[in-house]
Amino acid sequence: MSALMAFARGIDRVTTFVGRGVSWLILVVVLVSAGNAVIRKIFDMSSNAWLELQWYLFGAIFMLAAAWTLQRNEHIRVDIVSNALSKRTRDWIDFVGHIVILLPFVSLMVWLLWPYVMQSIRINEYSSNAGGLVIWPAKAMLLAGFLLLFFQGISELIKRGAVLFAGYPDETPAGVSHAAEASEMALLAPDEPQGGTERPTGAKGTLTHSEPRR
Repeated sequence: MSALMAFARGIDRVTTFVGRGVSWLILVVVLVSAGNAVIRKIFDMSSNAWLELQWYLFGAIFMLAAAWTLQRNEHIRVDIVSNALSKRTRDWIDFVGHIVILLPFVSLMVWLLWPYVMQSIRINEYSSNAGGLVIWPAKAMLLAGFLLLFFQGISELIKRGAVLFAGYPDETPAGVSHAAEASEMALLAPDEPQGGTERPTGAKGTLTHSEPRR
């Protein structure tokens, strides 16, 4: 299991590196979009190349950051259901979901996209719009995004299995799925500890409650 965990952490490092790098493309998209809008309004000029560049960059952000979002546990869940379940039940749902839904779907997309992208690269496909850009890099981002998501899915499966079957501590970030639960615990009245312990914090001695062990 230690070797598998080392493999999973290696995938996590690659995913984090790519995700943080891709996040800078958001600034590029904003600058390109703003520059294109200013030029169009002031000089009454526009370009299909600039418009397509915006779309390509947005697609790259969405696809290449998907694996990082999974690694950070930031994908949206149904909080009203998820927060009502025990931690172990959520772990089992993630474990089974990765095996039954995520990995088969991502594997299918990689299998379908491979010839689609290779054909586009082979013919050096360009946009049909006047002055448009070459298309194959944008298509390649689709394949790259699903490949990253596949390996991150393997990493999450290993980590969830280590928690369930080998007693490893859970290193998964809380993410948005537990934000409502954390807010609810923070707002509990002092006379409703819900099995937790009270401790004064801050200058005014505000009472907070630690979450009971599950």
